[in-house]
Amino acid sequence: MTTGIRIGLTVRALTEADLPSCGWSGDAMHVRQLADQLRRMADGEIDYLAVCTPADLPVALGGIDYTVRPGAGTLWQLGVHPALRSCGIGTFLVRSAEHRIATRGLTRAELGVEDDNPRARALYERLGYRAYGREPDSWDVVAADGSIRRHETMCTLLRKEL
Repeated sequence: MTTGIRIGLTVRALTEADLPSCGWSGDAMHVRQLADQLRRMADGEIDYLAVCTPADLPVALGGIDYTVRPGAGTLWQLGVHPALRSCGIGTFLVRSAEHRIATRGLTRAELGVEDDNPRARALYERLGYRAYGREPDSWDVVAADGSIRRHETMCTLLRKEL
């Protein structure tokens, strides 16, 4: 017999108070960058969502940028706590983001997925996203020795009509 525990999840805007509990989502530089993104949220340029447990702790995060392409919300920095992957939380996060995009009257959701992340790409395709192009992307990361290096990658661009 298999037993499981079900918990109710909620989605809300990420707040500054959440940042200390978001270390699972990336290195210290990433968490500092989240604080910068919160300022953009106040200006209405983006939404940054947190999927939370009943204890109100974020277990998934994701941004929606409304300034990248006209008529679309661009999802980025989607992530689920590593211990909770493959539990449907990523699906809940993406669908919540799509709802936010549609609420703004936009008709398309778009995102880029790294070519070396087939698991994420499979999720997005299951949710109805289709490839329409490719482009390089890069960002700074903290290396094991504490230095900052540039991570460069190639991404497949996906979109979904809402």
